[in-house]
Amino acid sequence: MILLTAVSLTLSACGSKQKVSNEEHSESQAHVHNDTQEKTASTDVLPTFLSSQREEIQIVYQIAGKSTDIIKWIPCYCGCGESSGHKSNMNCFIKEVNSDGSVVWDDHGTRCGVCLQIAVEAVKMKQEGKSLKEIRTIIDNTYKKGYANPTDTPLPV
Repeated sequence: MILLTAVSLTLSACGSKQKVSNEEHSESQAHVHNDTQEKTASTDVLPTFLSSQREEIQIVYQIAGKSTDIIKWIPCYCGCGESSGHKSNMNCFIKEVNSDGSVVWDDHGTRCGVCLQIAVEAVKMKQEGKSLKEIRTIIDNTYKKGYANPTDTPLPV
């Protein structure tokens, strides 16, 4: 949990929580149609596109890979639902987890502080004992103003 807090503080210091208007944010994310995707054997094997990324981003990808059961229920507010067809915050990092355990990673999260911050916040809240419904409510309330429209993410069951 200390590592998660450190990553959260680092991301916050980088300005990833800076609010921008929906229009501005959508324009800044217009490049997401060209997401790079890479398949690995499991969530234990990170994609090679992370090798040139900062350590904090690599750590968030590790966290996301181990926390798909959490972030698949959490919407993203960066505009990726409209621009890339993402269905949840999970898709900013992982397109899909296959039945054989292999993973198709997506590099969208490497370019988006909103995606990174939402993933870290959601996992941190789960570690603090919050339910998925509580986490979802907090994320929705935090990002509903000043960010893009959320992904069309189903409510946790």
